[in-house]
Amino acid sequence: MKTFEYVIKDKEGIHARPAGVVVKAAKDFESDITIENKGKSVNCKGIFAVMSLAAKCGETIIVRAEGRDEDKALEAVKQAVETNL
Repeated sequence: MKTFEYVIKDKEGIHARPAGVVVKAAKDFESDITIENKGKSVNCKGIFAVMSLAAKCGETIIVRAEGRDEDKALEAVKQAVETNL
């Protein structure tokens, strides 16, 4: 399992546009990818699940990838998160 932590920088936090970009980055991978905020963990491949975290600016999220392609999956999601959140 691979993980990384990220502090949300977007003033709006996680909302539809960046959530969609993150989900798009995750859905092509076989690995299980989750995002956690304040103890709640959701599947990174569902836009409504990601938006349900309601992560706000300044909060820390944890992204985890586990599976055969976890290295590539985590790198793709990490890039999407850092660029859009």
